[in-house]
Amino acid sequence: MNTDILIKRRSIRKYKNTAVPEELLDKILEAGTFAPTGMNRQTPVMVAVRDRETRDFLERENAKVMGNESGKPFYGAPVVIVVFYNPEVYTSFEDGCLVMGNLMNAAYAVGLGSCWIHRAKEVFETPEGKELMKKWGVPENFIGVGNCIIGYADEEPAPRPRKDGYIIKVK
Repeated sequence: MNTDILIKRRSIRKYKNTAVPEELLDKILEAGTFAPTGMNRQTPVMVAVRDRETRDFLERENAKVMGNESGKPFYGAPVVIVVFYNPEVYTSFEDGCLVMGNLMNAAYAVGLGSCWIHRAKEVFETPEGKELMKKWGVPENFIGVGNCIIGYADEEPAPRPRKDGYIIKVK
C-alpha cells in the first residue's frame, strides 16, 4: 500500500507567483467530489476562486476576522477553494471536512501545495460574504467549512515528529 501522498503532504505557507493550470485545478476539484459523504448525499459545495480581485477580497476579510487587517492568511497562493456545508444535513460539516482533506491530498498528488485556512464561517456570515454566496449561487443557509489555498509551493517544510499517544490499539 502506498501512503506516501498522505504522509509527505505538508501545509504550505509560502507560494510562488505562478498560475495553477486549469487541468490541475480540475483534477483537484474532481477529487473533492469523491470525498466520502454521509449516505452519499454529496451535500458540500466547493467554489474555486482564481480571480485575483475576489481572492484578495477574501484574504482581506479573512485577515479582519483573524484580528490582523494587514495579515496575509492566504500566503500568496493564487487559488482558494471555499468549501461550504448545509447545516440542515446532519453529517454535512464532517462531509465538508473530508472534502477539504481530499482537496489538500489531491493538490499534493499533482505537485501543488495547499493549506487549510480557517475563518470561512465568519467571512461568509458578513453581508459582503452573503452577497458573494448569492452571486455564486451558494444557498444562503450554507456555512463555510474552510478555505483550501492552492499553488506551487515555495518552501519544503520538514515533517514534525508525531506525538506520543497518538495511536491507541485495543486488542
